[in-house]
Amino acid sequence: MEVKTSLLDNMIGVGDMVLLEPLSEDSFIENLRKRFDHSEIYTYIGSVVISLNPYRSLPIFTPDKVEEYRNRNFYELSPHIYALADEAYRSLRDQDKDQCILITGESGAGKTEASKLVMSYVAAVCGKGQEVNKVKEQLLQSNPVLEAFGNAKTVRNDNSSRFGKYMDIEFDFKGDPLGGVISNYLLEKSRVVKQPRGERNFHIFYQLLSGASDDTLKKLKLHRDFSKYNYLSLDSAVVNGLDDAANFRTVRNAMQIVGFMEDEVQSVLELVAAVLKLGNIEFKPESRCNGTDESRIKDKNDLKEMCELLGIEQSVLERAFSYRTVEAKMEKVSTTLNVAQAYYARDALAKNLYSRLFTWLVTRINESIKAQAKTRHKVMGVLDIYGFEIFEDNSFEQFIINYCNEKLQQIFIELTLREEQEEYIREGIEWTNIEYFNNAIICDLIENNKNGILAMLDEECLRPGTVTDETFLDKLNTVCAEHQHFESRLSKNSKFLTDHSLPHSCFRIQHYAGKVLYRTEGFVDKNNDLLYRDLSQAMYKANHCLIKQLFPEGNPAKVNLKRPPTAGFQFKASVGTLMRNLQTKNPNYIRCIKPNDKKAPHIFTESLVCHQVRYLGLMENVRVRRAGYAFRQTYEPCLERYKMLCKRTWPHWRGPAREGVEVLMTDLQVSAEEFAYGRSKIFIRNPRTLFFLEERRRQCLQDLATLIQKIYRGWKCRSQFLLLKQSQIIVAAWYRRYAQQKKYQKIKSATTVVQSYTRGWQARKLLRELKYQKRCEEAVTTIAAYWHGTQARRELRRLKEEARRKHAVAVIWAYWQGLKVRREYRKYFRANAGKKIYDFTIQRIMQKYFLGLKNTMPSMSPIDNKWPARPYLFLDGVHTELRRIFHLWRCKKYRSQFTEERKAVYEEKLEASEIFKDKKALYPSSVSQPFKGDYLEISKNPKYLKLNSAVDEKVLLADVVNKINRANGKGTARIFLLTKKSVVLADQKTGQVKASVPLPDLSSVSVSTQSDGFFALKLKEGSASAVKGDFLLSSEHLIEIITKLHRTGATAPDREQLNIDISDEFLVQFKQDKVCVKFIQGAPKNGNSVSCKRKNNRLLEVSVPTTA
Repeated sequence: MEVKTSLLDNMIGVGDMVLLEPLSEDSFIENLRKRFDHSEIYTYIGSVVISLNPYRSLPIFTPDKVEEYRNRNFYELSPHIYALADEAYRSLRDQDKDQCILITGESGAGKTEASKLVMSYVAAVCGKGQEVNKVKEQLLQSNPVLEAFGNAKTVRNDNSSRFGKYMDIEFDFKGDPLGGVISNYLLEKSRVVKQPRGERNFHIFYQLLSGASDDTLKKLKLHRDFSKYNYLSLDSAVVNGLDDAANFRTVRNAMQIVGFMEDEVQSVLELVAAVLKLGNIEFKPESRCNGTDESRIKDKNDLKEMCELLGIEQSVLERAFSYRTVEAKMEKVSTTLNVAQAYYARDALAKNLYSRLFTWLVTRINESIKAQAKTRHKVMGVLDIYGFEIFEDNSFEQFIINYCNEKLQQIFIELTLREEQEEYIREGIEWTNIEYFNNAIICDLIENNKNGILAMLDEECLRPGTVTDETFLDKLNTVCAEHQHFESRLSKNSKFLTDHSLPHSCFRIQHYAGKVLYRTEGFVDKNNDLLYRDLSQAMYKANHCLIKQLFPEGNPAKVNLKRPPTAGFQFKASVGTLMRNLQTKNPNYIRCIKPNDKKAPHIFTESLVCHQVRYLGLMENVRVRRAGYAFRQTYEPCLERYKMLCKRTWPHWRGPAREGVEVLMTDLQVSAEEFAYGRSKIFIRNPRTLFFLEERRRQCLQDLATLIQKIYRGWKCRSQFLLLKQSQIIVAAWYRRYAQQKKYQKIKSATTVVQSYTRGWQARKLLRELKYQKRCEEAVTTIAAYWHGTQARRELRRLKEEARRKHAVAVIWAYWQGLKVRREYRKYFRANAGKKIYDFTIQRIMQKYFLGLKNTMPSMSPIDNKWPARPYLFLDGVHTELRRIFHLWRCKKYRSQFTEERKAVYEEKLEASEIFKDKKALYPSSVSQPFKGDYLEISKNPKYLKLNSAVDEKVLLADVVNKINRANGKGTARIFLLTKKSVVLADQKTGQVKASVPLPDLSSVSVSTQSDGFFALKLKEGSASAVKGDFLLSSEHLIEIITKLHRTGATAPDREQLNIDISDEFLVQFKQDKVCVKFIQGAPKNGNSVSCKRKNNRLLEVSVPTTA
């Protein structure tokens, strides 16, 4: 169940100033102070949000808070800026009403942070998606860029916006952001050339010098030392809590996200650097022969560097600083500039250059973030602009800022009254006119086209003759003397003649926020904002890509003799456009207040807050809201909040909500004059009536709480008793079960013991019977065995005796037969005995030799040199021949096992032996290593797919080699490919072919006798490949590479044999120069690796570690 809350719950002070009772300036300030002390920085005046800057982080801007205020009624939760942002967003999305959020307040009051919070909230609650997220990110990241170029540290604020900003965020019909448009107003460009004490120039200057890399600063011809630049104040160059280096990285990243190209970012930084260089240009006086004074540049180094950055001829810009050309119809008059005029021209150029750069930035951001679709969009505008300014010394800037605030106050009162009137008419309640101060008379005093101050200032600037601030003030004294809001010591109005608080060179205007004293010094010059045409034309001649866009009036082909519009005229037109834009939208207001001047938390300066409350017109706002009905609320929440005050509506009202509220108000006997019934809301005239209802509700809630506690305690005790009762039943049941189980176990155990004893007696009885039966069977068996043994022994003795008799007869018969044979053959034996014995002996020896050779035969390996020893001297020839025949036979058997590929490998190994054996120290270690050929698996590896497709022939060898640089002897990794027609070298990372050498263009290959992997591919002179010279390479598979190169050249019928030069010193052709490569043996260094060093332009020395 959702918990219903309200603005009135747990209030600290009063959350809505409309309900403040009694209403006075003191009670207003006290209420703000009380809420500020409890970290409640937001307070309402109806639908207006008052925001106090806490100068610290508060846990009220988390994602959980965003979800808490999402899709909630404006008055449903405690005051928060999220409530206003949500109300505006839902009105735009659901009711199709264009919205605008006006954020005002003085510098340091938190306007910029408020606008960021509004934009971040809208970004969080609107739709998701890749394109939507990209648009949101671009809109949010436009803030760091504009803050870097348009914000500065002031005595009141470390991040003060020095320009007014209005952003229109465009949404589609679903409420998803499509893009935006930014408008900027009145950049304080005078800050570029001069800053008040304790303040800084714009952030970007310090961020660039602190955060840019050394390489970037070198390109921009800048130094990190702030003191080297006249335009940068040093007393506040470093600000606590502000990391300029980190902020510069943030700005670079933000510009990339918004859509700036890298060359555009570089161009912007070059213009910033040019402004810094411009401030270092100084002038010295010089007298001419005709007695006139002119100026000359003291040190032209900064001018030179600035001209190099902008691509301007130094002489052109130097002349523009020394001369001024005035054109009138067909005449041109050139006059020299004295030192003061030269400094004025320099500062005017710096201000215009920076101001136009800032305008270009805003335009460029608009190009990136503008909505692409051409359909009608819903629009939410966010206005972040200066608040009303009253300083000790007020000049032209404060005058036009206060004029803008007068217009905003005028539209604020008009829109507030219109909103009130529309709500009254919508609810069917009679509207009564409200008395309020209408500041239209002040706006007319300033902007009237005939007698307005701005019109007279423009007229004075355009008037021929001598024009000064004094003549302008004289004109004001003449025309505006009788105006009730204009005061001057020299006017015709005699009541100010003795007013010593009003100096002679000043005039005073009574604004809606109070009287402001303006010093006329500088009014004319600042309104003119004059940049000499010579400087504009010099800037247009620049080769820089941005400068021509920033100074179009410098184009000689489009010379315009018409005077450019004044600053006052331009600002008045911009304010008029802004007012017309705001008139078409539903307004939402955020009034920002600064609690103290120390920028410290927990400090509330009443005098400062009171001053801001006055000039923001907050009391006037409260009075307008309270002039009719102070509080209004829809019937449903009203009935839900106060239904417990009437028995007929408590706890549930079954009818329409309005009837329930009528029953409730009748039962409470509230005077009919104190409220009125609208169509969907009840209107309460006096806050006392609302507080009466709240007090009754508080008392009723206490009674209800007591009743709820009583019922709860009774329910809790009954639940406890029932729980104990149920527990007792369960415990008793478990105990009875346990007792029966124990009894059963005891009976079961006794039964088991009796059964075991009975079974044991039966088993023992059976065992005794079986043992007796077994002994009887064993006795019978033993007796039978003894009897059979006796019978067998008798039979054995009989058979042995019979066998002895037969053997004796056989022996006697054999001896008799032998005697007869010897007698018969004795006469033949004596004649051939020697030869027969010899042949028999030789035959037996050969038989024994071959049988022994069979048993001691060596292995079938062709490299096995073992062979049995020769047993007899006369077998020496046979023994050697048999060894030769056996070796040939087993070689044939071994060769018959080879495949064609293996034969080719052994042929390559054989050829490597012929080339390198006893010539190259690296050869022995390569014998045991097989020749793989394709070490990179180039046909399978997807990384080299593009390279493989670029090579048409079959790749015989693919390996990574190091290409030696003659300049320093260091190697660069290259892919080495060998085909039947060419040698290809390619980049290892990208696979891009760097060189392709046809094999016929190779004349020879040079290697050393050492154990290194260096080799030189020498090209034929005059061949197309020899333009860049020979290649000096290094590889771990040197033996295989050279062998395959030599073999590939030998197999081609139309090519010459490739020469292999093995020497510790050879020449290599590098383009036009020949370099000697010399190999020496040295002590092991760098992990026993080969090192190559350049000794001079003609010698590369390769140090090879000595092998043990």
